[in-house]
Amino acid sequence: MGTGQKIRGADAVIKVLAAHGVNTVFGYPGGAIMPIYDALYGSSVEHVLSRHEQGAAFAALGYARASGKTGVCFATSGPGATNLITSLADALLDSVPVVAITGQVPTGVIGTDAFQEIDVLGMSLSCTKHSFMVNSIDELIPTLYQAFEIAASGRPGPVLVDIPKDIQVAQLEYKAPLQSVAKEQEPELDELSRAAELIQNATKPILYVGGGVGMAGAVGHLRAFIDATQIPSVATLKGLGAIAHGTEGYLGMLGMHGTKAANLAVQDSDLLIVVGARFDDRVTGKLDTFAPNAKVVHLDIDAAELGKLRMPDVAIGAELRLVLPQLTKLLTDKVSIKPWRAEVAELYQTHQWRYEHPGELIYAPAMLRRLANKLPNNSVVSCDVGQHQMWVAQHMWFRRPEDHLSSAGLGTMGFGLPAAIGAQIARTDACVVTVSGDGSFMMNVQELTTIKRKKLPVKILLLDNQKLGMVKQWQQLFFEERYSETDLSDNPDFVKMAAAFDIPGRTIFKASEVEQALDDMLNSTGPYMLHVAIDDAFNVWPLVPPGASNSEMMENTETRR
Repeated sequence: MGTGQKIRGADAVIKVLAAHGVNTVFGYPGGAIMPIYDALYGSSVEHVLSRHEQGAAFAALGYARASGKTGVCFATSGPGATNLITSLADALLDSVPVVAITGQVPTGVIGTDAFQEIDVLGMSLSCTKHSFMVNSIDELIPTLYQAFEIAASGRPGPVLVDIPKDIQVAQLEYKAPLQSVAKEQEPELDELSRAAELIQNATKPILYVGGGVGMAGAVGHLRAFIDATQIPSVATLKGLGAIAHGTEGYLGMLGMHGTKAANLAVQDSDLLIVVGARFDDRVTGKLDTFAPNAKVVHLDIDAAELGKLRMPDVAIGAELRLVLPQLTKLLTDKVSIKPWRAEVAELYQTHQWRYEHPGELIYAPAMLRRLANKLPNNSVVSCDVGQHQMWVAQHMWFRRPEDHLSSAGLGTMGFGLPAAIGAQIARTDACVVTVSGDGSFMMNVQELTTIKRKKLPVKILLLDNQKLGMVKQWQQLFFEERYSETDLSDNPDFVKMAAAFDIPGRTIFKASEVEQALDDMLNSTGPYMLHVAIDDAFNVWPLVPPGASNSEMMENTETRR
């Protein structure tokens, strides 16, 4: 109900945030959003000043992914808003709930090429779940409420709200709009029965688990399904953590850099049970050769994904937390696949990772495995993009999906550091480690200032091979070793750089230094940088070449895989 007292649109923005339980926003001020920053001053909403708008939006993504809440970021018009675009695209492809609020030039000068004017609405349409421009003060509050609802409902995603400066200073009576209760998408009984029948009749079924499980809050339901059916499983990059570490029949990540056991088992399966995944090309390899003899049961909240790339035999577009318990009930004690489970167990044993490596050099996979085993229960690992990202996915393990933050769909270098900042603010008691490469780290290095200002105990594990490692690996394998613009031998002294931001650290070169160095990093009470020199000869294996089937994995015998 209204109070009769009028407030500015900018003040209403902050009240809407508070009404949605938002206590932290990430952003960078500027002219067109100044009234909102004025309203923010002294409010109950904490603002975290990032040092680049892309860093602010990635921090909002990290906050959202680590907490399960909707992340919020602010930016001004023009370059402020355009700097958000990459992060919003990242959120769209990885289905992360984010509300981005941008200032815009006053309505009276829109379309005149005013100072710092850009068509943010038009620019953002392809990289958001929905975008709004607020055209009148009466639209402001309902639009913001709608933005939060859209961002978090169904398949989550980013929503942008562009607010002209004159609307921010216009007066209105604050009144929360009436909200309808969203009805959850429930599965059809006949589709569930058909799915159960296919699963019961399969001799080689396998679960293909994606990021949708964590986003749906269905991790417990998935694990109960696995316990009841004992069906073997694999996961995508975003699905890591959904299946408990040590689960019998779990073969790890599948796809381009997936485990050999996972890829071989999927290729040999006769039924794919796809749960919250989308047949991404980095998962399937050559699509028409992916699990060629398998029927498909596809479970996903987003109906647009059902049949988009692989036509399912049964498609269920509904909430996973509703589908999985019902399917479990139909299947308990009715799945008999003992020979297949034995076959999968043999694949797992035959293709175990081997971590012995000759010489004194630091072998990154072995070091990352040690890190995984040392991390406390309440930990978050945030990755950048490149070879180190794939090594983390292959060799570390995670207790929950929200403990592993990685730019999957867009593959954005520079994601790791600001995402770790957002995760640390969301989970103040967690041990947050960002694993980065020397190329990716420089993309948003300015966010070290945010760590310094907020005194955040983020741990930085920087793997440095003085190369753009993943690009260099492809140049080596597919471009006749023509190493065009992948040399980073002029990197700065990263430990000195960290010290300039009051972040202590050290550099290590030998395998014998790893154990103590990891302990020093994890035991530090504040932020810390562990700079690790590795040989650029180390590549990520196995590798499914572009255009090849997942059964055609390239390997390197030197890694003793």
